[in-house]
Amino acid sequence: MICEIDYDLFVIGGGSGGVRAARMAAGTGARVGIAESYRYGGTCVIRGCVPKKLFSYAAHFHEEFEDAAGFGWEAGAGRFDWAKLIANKDVEIDRLEKVYENLLQGADVAIHRGHARLLDTHRVQVADTVVRAETILIATGGHPVFPPGHGWDHAISSNEAFHLETLPDRAAVYGGGFIACEFASIFNGLGVQVTQVYRGPQILRGFDDDVRDTLAAEMVKKGIDLRVESTIDRIDKTDDGLIVHLSDGEKLVTGLVMAATGRRPNVQNLGLDVAQVELTDEGAVKVDAYSRTNQPNIYAIGDVTDRIALTPVAIQEAMAFVDTVYRGTPRAMNHSDVPSAVFAHPNVATVGLTELQARGKYGTLDIYRSTFRALKHTLSGRDERSMMKLIVDRASQKVIGAHMVGADAPEIIQGIAIAIKAGATKQIFDATVGIHPTAAEEFVTMREAVPEPEEKAAE
Repeated sequence: MICEIDYDLFVIGGGSGGVRAARMAAGTGARVGIAESYRYGGTCVIRGCVPKKLFSYAAHFHEEFEDAAGFGWEAGAGRFDWAKLIANKDVEIDRLEKVYENLLQGADVAIHRGHARLLDTHRVQVADTVVRAETILIATGGHPVFPPGHGWDHAISSNEAFHLETLPDRAAVYGGGFIACEFASIFNGLGVQVTQVYRGPQILRGFDDDVRDTLAAEMVKKGIDLRVESTIDRIDKTDDGLIVHLSDGEKLVTGLVMAATGRRPNVQNLGLDVAQVELTDEGAVKVDAYSRTNQPNIYAIGDVTDRIALTPVAIQEAMAFVDTVYRGTPRAMNHSDVPSAVFAHPNVATVGLTELQARGKYGTLDIYRSTFRALKHTLSGRDERSMMKLIVDRASQKVIGAHMVGADAPEIIQGIAIAIKAGATKQIFDATVGIHPTAAEEFVTMREAVPEPEEKAAE
């Protein structure tokens, strides 16, 4: 039997952004309901950032065991148990899901389970219940997509990677973005023979070129067979496994193919057409700077929009939404200088502009770059190099970009991001005392700018 329930706010999507918006809005006294069709916690908690980083930790241990010998430890080869990792990961994800539900219940948010669909601009149907809300927030996130072509029904996406029953001996990862690089590194670190295939000339399109080149070189050192300017034409399933046909005519026999070739907003069957909510040409919910759609009482945040698809961004957009609608302090989230990380091996982290972007915006720059072997590896013997880079507007001396490839890069860049967000100049970096001996101190001890391209050509 269909009944109607009235809310001040109804949130569609129980991921990090939706849950934060629901909780904070309820804290202002608003009557709030939320619906989720899968599991509370969303992509990041359930099948994204959190389990992926747990896998990344697991994949680092084989190098840690090897490195220990240089420090006097006698460590055996060890035996990795994939099933145990999966089981332990599942326990932690279950715990986090319950944390999210408890936070909602503690804030007196009414929890609904099931797919939500707009009936008009104020009514939403969830299973057999119809709710009426003054304001509606869409926070349904995104999903991975497979490339066109034959045989992709034999492949997996990142979603299925977290639930594999067994770990294959060989795997092919298709893509060059952060998800592809992360899972290629994870599988490689867990002992899988990995081939990564990417159609472009270098992985991590959109990142700084020095970051791209450094990470690619280090991944190859670790044993990943990286094939750039190559595509997968088709996949055939045989009794011996999967046969991957590459664009150059080569055939790879593998036990697993993972597609990491992009994600799309979750807008299917939401009733957006019924409510006449506009989409972008790419199929995302179209919003203004305040996350409002073309319907004045319907908002959208997170990966379902066409902004920056990162969990912390969705959370910040949620807070801006609550301030705007429920706290009487309208504000738009500032999407500039958002730091991000790639949990490949080694890690990557970045904030601000790439060198190419900075040259287009500012013209003349001062570039500071350092590559070095971390202190740890002077005894471990591992041939792994870190790279750090600062991009400075020569006219103002403002630091407008920072990039790092190396161990703990995300932990280091988080602090650098604060300085860049505050508008720090290179002179402030220079005046900051480094913590010694650390890799992080390199960011405040780089003194000599690298030659400009025209200066290099004149040498």
